[in-house]
Amino acid sequence: MSEPLKYAPQYGGYCTGEVSDGSVTVNVDPEAFKIVDGKLYLMYDKTDAEGFAANPAEIVAKADAAWPKVAADLERDQYH
Repeated sequence: MSEPLKYAPQYGGYCTGEVSDGSVTVNVDPEAFKIVDGKLYLMYDKTDAEGFAANPAEIVAKADAAWPKVAADLERDQYH
């Protein structure tokens, strides 16, 4: 595989919906995912995946904006 990061899930593999809300959950359903613009987004469950599919641009924009703080909080272990 020449570009392994291309296939890595976004937001460190955390639930996209939770990240968009400024939080994380490691509980993701491996069958609840969406690929948008060649990027893999994991979801908590299939219901969340359906909600994401209805408006991916808005959720991705919110998650992209929230991710730097969420990632920093993860580094400081703020969620455990």
